[in-house]
Amino acid sequence: MGGTIAVIGMVLSAMPIGEYDKRLVILTRERGKISAFAKGARRINSSFMAGSRPFSFGEFELYEGRSSYTVSSMCISNYFEDLSSDVMGALYGFYFLELAEYFTRENVDESKMLKLLYQSFRALLNQNIPNELVKVVYELKAIAINGEYPQVFSCMECGEKEGPFWFSVEKWGILCKECSGFIKGKIEISGTALYTMQFIIASSIEKLYTFNLSDNILQELKEIVGLIYRRNIDRNMKSLEILKSMY
Repeated sequence: MGGTIAVIGMVLSAMPIGEYDKRLVILTRERGKISAFAKGARRINSSFMAGSRPFSFGEFELYEGRSSYTVSSMCISNYFEDLSSDVMGALYGFYFLELAEYFTRENVDESKMLKLLYQSFRALLNQNIPNELVKVVYELKAIAINGEYPQVFSCMECGEKEGPFWFSVEKWGILCKECSGFIKGKIEISGTALYTMQFIIASSIEKLYTFNLSDNILQELKEIVGLIYRRNIDRNMKSLEILKSMY
């Protein structure tokens, strides 16, 4: 304790403290999710002002005290200004930040979540990828990174790998025709939607946003990932509620 460390990370949230300071929540590659005080960040001439906002990604030099961190310097490589200046893009971005803050912890390797967040922000800026597709990919991959995803590679009961299949929240996975029986609430899942879920869960983060979907498959995927989301997440995301109200 009492030394200075350098971390790579993204500002998830910022809260005013006192008259001129801010408390930042930063998702870092080296220390997981941490809180750090940026002294004087609200002063007009502060070198911390621009980098003490959500979406800021770069290198942060921190003084490590007994129970908290204090920002010594920052070198921001990407402010995602194009995203933050677009109303809908910003809403999706804030939702992604809020979900990342929900999932991550301090002193845990969160490098995959940080990479997912960064790549998802880049995907939101890609006009060829619908925002709703980026959202559903981000949600499912975030859940998968946290090890809470359902079994979608074979039937939960018998191990069958050939469809047709039904998805069941109760069984937390897919079931073949013979095993689905009288399971309540099951949803038939198309081969394309199932393959897409398998791809999102199993693929590297760099390959996630390399495909597109038809409207009907995207709608099917949204329905199933919505069920998975509601089973795993017990918090109402304020940014998500605002996002929903825009449609």
